[in-house]
Amino acid sequence: MPHSLDDLNRMDRAAFVAALGAVFEDSPWVAEAAWDRRPFAGKEELRAAMTAIVRESGPERQRALILSHPDLADKATRPANLTAFSQTEQARAGLNELTEEEIQEQRALNRAYRARFGFPFIMAVRFSTRPEILQGMRERVANDPAVEFGRALEEIYKIAGFRLDDLVVG
Repeated sequence: MPHSLDDLNRMDRAAFVAALGAVFEDSPWVAEAAWDRRPFAGKEELRAAMTAIVRESGPERQRALILSHPDLADKATRPANLTAFSQTEQARAGLNELTEEEIQEQRALNRAYRARFGFPFIMAVRFSTRPEILQGMRERVANDPAVEFGRALEEIYKIAGFRLDDLVVG
């Protein structure tokens, strides 16, 4: 349910975390820390604060955040508790409609990516097509691990921005 920024600024910690805890996948600690930085003058200030919290959290917590994300479009390995946000985002990108050939390639790319980097391929897919997503997977599996760790975080920040746009009105 969308909330106004004024409402969010007035919420107690528990209500604030309940409202924004899903912005960063299975990581309500980001919203909890953001509560301490209230009040926010605008949605961009809220977004910047939440992003800064992750940036400041250190590599171990960042890796845990990355690991909280599901593999893209892989129904075989998709957790039963896949968040509503992730389900909707993947469905909007057409990832529930992959051809059998695309499914096989995507599974192979997910496995290769996890083997190389130790975490799932993450891409903000909201405005991407199935071919663009597969091409991104093909290209990024060859990246340097340090570069890809940073890229995964940047994609997470984009995803969080889209989610905030859905949750915060005005």
